[in-house]
Amino acid sequence: MLTFEKNRLSPLGSSILAVVLLLCFIKGPALAAHPLITDDTGTQGKGKFLLELNGSLSFDKPDPPDDTSSVTTKISEGEARAMLTYGIADTVDVIFGLPYQWRKTETGEDASSVSGIADISLEIKWRFFEKDGLSFAVKPGMSLPAGNKEKDLGTGSITGTFFFIATKEMDPWAFDVNLGYKRNENKLDQRQDLWHASLACEFKATKYLKLVANIGAESNTDKDSGTHPAFLLGGFIYTLRENLDIDFGVKKGLNETERDYAFLAGIALRF
Repeated sequence: MLTFEKNRLSPLGSSILAVVLLLCFIKGPALAAHPLITDDTGTQGKGKFLLELNGSLSFDKPDPPDDTSSVTTKISEGEARAMLTYGIADTVDVIFGLPYQWRKTETGEDASSVSGIADISLEIKWRFFEKDGLSFAVKPGMSLPAGNKEKDLGTGSITGTFFFIATKEMDPWAFDVNLGYKRNENKLDQRQDLWHASLACEFKATKYLKLVANIGAESNTDKDSGTHPAFLLGGFIYTLRENLDIDFGVKKGLNETERDYAFLAGIALRF
């Protein structure tokens, strides 16, 4: 839940918001709340914690072979992630993420699998403006190379990210926009300059149930591909009690460079 302080929106601020929203719709296309990919401007409040335990399973179904001699590749992968957020001020959060990943690749009769800790994330979110349900925030961050790059569980280098976040609340609706940049320093010969653009919306169907949707795209890390992964997601968030939420979502790839589909689920505890 967002907390708001009085402030003033300048004409320049209005122009920036208009440009951000326009860009997001044109591109059609980093979490309002899980299962959403897009973040919101909400913070926990000084001295408060948020613990999130999230999981995902994704699948890439091979296209039918052109002939009987063709070999197809099927990929299934998953992630379990613990996220701990702490409010160091009413409008500033620090976020720590620890992911564990696994992946199975099947090519013809051959199969291989990898699993292990992936790169650790550390981010700071600062909400610097809020008025009449409209708010802006920035979220710089970094990832630390804890994952094994030989198994493709990490980049082998420290990476940096920066996100601009906009949220507009119009009860029972809420809309979130993210525009982001990642400097993907790596030892895997991947593309280094990556962008992200996404839009999410929430609809408060009842006191306890929110319906959510998300669309977005981001740069392909493969230097040789000009097709950037894009996705569409739908799901719900259910409040079991004031400080405890559960969620579920289904994510669909919109092109061949995004996983065909994924299932996401999580639990969030505030204290």
